[in-house]
Amino acid sequence: MKNLATAAALALSALLTNAVAQSSIGGATCSPTLTAKSAAPSVADGYVARLVANGLTKPRGIKFDSQGALLVVESGVGITALSLVDAGQNCLSVGSKRTVISNPDLNHGIELSTNGSTLYASTSDVLYSWEYSPQSQTNTSQPRVLINQMAGTDHTTRTLVLSKHVPGMIVVARGSTSNLDLQAEDLSSGISQVKAFNLNNMTEPYTYTNDGLLLGWGLRNEVGIAEEPITGAIYGVENSVDELERSGQDIHQDNPGEELNFLGYLNGTATPGQGGQGVNYGYPSCFSAWNAADVPDFTGQTGQQFAIGDQNSTVNDTICASLQAPRLVFQAHMAPLDILFNEQGTAAWVTFHGSWDRTDPVGYKLSVIEFANGEPVQPSNSTTAAIDIVSNADNSKCPGGCFRPVGLAWDSQGRLFMSSDATGEIFVVLRADGNSTQSVGSNATGTLPDQAASSSGTGTAASGSATPSSVASVGGMSVLAVLFGVLAFLV
Repeated sequence: MKNLATAAALALSALLTNAVAQSSIGGATCSPTLTAKSAAPSVADGYVARLVANGLTKPRGIKFDSQGALLVVESGVGITALSLVDAGQNCLSVGSKRTVISNPDLNHGIELSTNGSTLYASTSDVLYSWEYSPQSQTNTSQPRVLINQMAGTDHTTRTLVLSKHVPGMIVVARGSTSNLDLQAEDLSSGISQVKAFNLNNMTEPYTYTNDGLLLGWGLRNEVGIAEEPITGAIYGVENSVDELERSGQDIHQDNPGEELNFLGYLNGTATPGQGGQGVNYGYPSCFSAWNAADVPDFTGQTGQQFAIGDQNSTVNDTICASLQAPRLVFQAHMAPLDILFNEQGTAAWVTFHGSWDRTDPVGYKLSVIEFANGEPVQPSNSTTAAIDIVSNADNSKCPGGCFRPVGLAWDSQGRLFMSSDATGEIFVVLRADGNSTQSVGSNATGTLPDQAASSSGTGTAASGSATPSSVASVGGMSVLAVLFGVLAFLV
C-alpha cells in the first residue's frame, strides 16, 4: 500500500508540474483586471480568448502600427491608439490610449501603408490619408482627400485594403443604399460595387462612381475584403438581403446565404471559368441558396443562385445561374464584417456580427475557413466550411447581451485581435499550446478543430492580465480529483 501511495504521489506531483507548465504557455489564465460586458465567450478546444480592452466607443476596424500600437476606429469618435502592455505569457492590457484622428464621421475603414507612415481611413463619403508617426502616435499632416462621392444611406461603411501584391492599389467597397436597391442594376451608379484605385499616379481625388478598376458589381454589401497572401486573389464577404420572398412565400429565415466571393486579381491574372474581375454577382435580382429545400420551385443546391420574387422573362433562375455565384455561402443573416488571412494563406478568419432578421439569433462569433492554393478547401455547396472558434455561449441573449465581432488584426507575434462594437471591447485570440494563431490552417496539422470540437466550447475564455493559473484545464482538474481520491484511499 505504501508503494502504491508513493507511486500515486509521484504521479500527482508530475501532473501538477505539467499542469503548471502548460498554464504558463499560451493557455495561461490571467488575473481578472477587466470584466466583460456580456458572458464569457465559448471557445473551441485548443484556443484561448482574452479581454484586452473595454470602455471603447463602437470599435470597428483595427490595425497595428509598426511600433505595436493598436489603431482603432471608434465609430462616431475617430481613431485612437492603444499601447499594449504584455506582462508575460500573453497577458495583455492597455497601458495608454491616445487620440490620433478626431473625426466623428470616421466609421469603419482603416489601413496603413507598408512603411507605416501613411494612415488611411474612411467616412461614408470620403477616403482620407494622413502622414502618420508611429513613434509619437500622431498624424503629422492635414487630411488629404483620395476618393469622394461615395455617400449613401443604410450601408455606410467603406472597407479599405491596400494590396501587397500590387503596391499602391487600394481596394474600396461600397454597399447598397437600401435593402433592395434597384440603383445597383445600373453599372454606372457605383452602388453595390468593389473597386480598386491606383494611389501611385493620382493627381487629384478620384470619384468612386466614375473612376477606379471595377472588381465586381451586384454585391449588396461586401463589408469584409482581404487579399490572399500567396496568390494575390481578392476575396470579400457579403451581407445578403433581408425579408426575402419567393413566389409569394416568406423564406427569409434561412435564405439567402451570406457569401464569400472571389473578386479576381489586381495584377490582371486571368480567371477562366471563375468569374472574377468586373463581373456581375447578381444583386438585387439574384441570391444564393443556403437552405435550397426551402426555396419554392427551385431545383438548385446550396450555393447556387435563384431569382427573387416571381420569375419572369427578365428575372428568372436561368439568368441568375449565368451570373457569378459565390465561392462559399454561410447561414443567412450572420452578417460577416471582416475577413483576414494568415500569412501562410492556409486560413481565412471571418467575423460574424450576428442577425437581427431571424427568429433564432445566429452569428455573433469568430470562425475560420481552411484555404489551400489560393482558395477554400471546401466545395461551393459546403455548409461546414466555417469552423467556429470564439462564440457567444447563449445566442438567445443576443444581440443585447452578447459581444458582436467586427474587425480583425494580427500583431507582430501572430496573435489575433478582434473588436466588438456593441460591447466596446477588444479581445485577443491565442493558441492554447503557445504557438502562433497565425499557424492555423491546412499546412499546420491539428490546428483546426473539427465541427464537433468547435461547437463544444472547451477552450478557455479569460479577462485581464497578469499571472497564470495553477491548473491548465478542466480536464486536468478531473484527473487531479481522481488522484487525490486514490491517495486518500491508500493513506
